[in-house]
Amino acid sequence: MSIWVVVADASRARIFSADKSFSPLVEEEDLSHPKARLHAQELETERMGRAFDSTGEGRHALSREVPPKKQEAQRFARELCERLNTARASGRFERLYIIAAPAFLGILRNCLDDTMQKSVAGTVDKNLAAHDVEEIRRQLPRFL
Repeated sequence: MSIWVVVADASRARIFSADKSFSPLVEEEDLSHPKARLHAQELETERMGRAFDSTGEGRHALSREVPPKKQEAQRFARELCERLNTARASGRFERLYIIAAPAFLGILRNCLDDTMQKSVAGTVDKNLAAHDVEEIRRQLPRFL
């Protein structure tokens, strides 16, 4: 039985594997999304437009539907979900645990398809992407 543990935030995802429920975690991949580390103003390519009020002479700035930082997090989550779907379909793991920063965990859940959602054995809403493997293992159930 193969088990995968994904530890992620909006800019980094680490994938660990364990052969058995009590095996130590072995890091398989370390994915990076550097754009998520940029400031919002660095992500914006142009200034937002301005619009006239329907009455009077006022003008106001238009706003984005989704802020640039969140767009980058969504882009990285979709990329990660695609990688996980491919790995699950090819039989690289049977069960999946996800440890992710709370905001990113929500974005990640939204992009997991129904089959992948059934493979998720548990989630932890903590940002441990930069922590060592021992700390990550302590956040998981004793027997995966």
